[in-house]
Amino acid sequence: MSSPYIATPGQLFDLSICPTRVDVYKDKDTAKEAIKDHAKAIAPLAHKLYGEADRKLLIVLQGMDTSGKDGTTEAIFHRTPPLNVKVAGFKAPTKTELAHDYLWRVHQVVPGAGQITVFNRSHYEDVLVVKVKNYASPETIEQRYAQINDFERLLVESGTTILKFMLHISHETQGERLRDRLVQPHKRWKFNPGDLEDRALWPDFMNAYETMVQKTSTEHAPWHIIPSDSRSTRGAIISGIVKDTLEKMNPQYPDPGYRPDDFQID
Repeated sequence: MSSPYIATPGQLFDLSICPTRVDVYKDKDTAKEAIKDHAKAIAPLAHKLYGEADRKLLIVLQGMDTSGKDGTTEAIFHRTPPLNVKVAGFKAPTKTELAHDYLWRVHQVVPGAGQITVFNRSHYEDVLVVKVKNYASPETIEQRYAQINDFERLLVESGTTILKFMLHISHETQGERLRDRLVQPHKRWKFNPGDLEDRALWPDFMNAYETMVQKTSTEHAPWHIIPSDSRSTRGAIISGIVKDTLEKMNPQYPDPGYRPDDFQID
């Protein structure tokens, strides 16, 4: 709970005073070197977690369009073999998913023993876009905050460490990145005209994020509000938190129960 980016559970939360840019690294190159160092340290820790085959790590990335969910995942795990790292994305629910409770599809993709799973968007869409676009009643949304807290408590008590990151960007930075997607041919495929509809609702989304953090930053799964106008700084901060978390988890390779000299291989 010592991170300066944590939204302290049980305290009032004001998103408007959270910066979208910080100068914690001297320059972009310094931040990129930090990312490399963190990623290098994460790789063996992830492998030990896989070998241990017991505990789990869930990383939730939530943010507005262009906030950098894909880039963050790459920054954290670009040195880690994909043996036990999975990414789950959440788009509009299918008919089958809508026939179940909203957490049904989420529970199916939480990490298993020894696994690390990244949620690129998450169950929090059901108190963000669903709230802003009035897809559910205010009463239903209010119930979901408590349900999500209980769901995450279940995961934690079942051996899952949860890291939740809100990638906090400014309205201006999002505009620049959306324009880049239109101008640069290799990024044009990522542009979705529907993103402009959400952009027009920016104040409503910021209010929804503020309420989400206020109601779901808990002792067992607090929110980290990450300044994300700078891609390199964002990646360095988050990869550092992931590294520190894995080091505290201190995964260990299991004892196989035999000695090497018990065997002779011809």
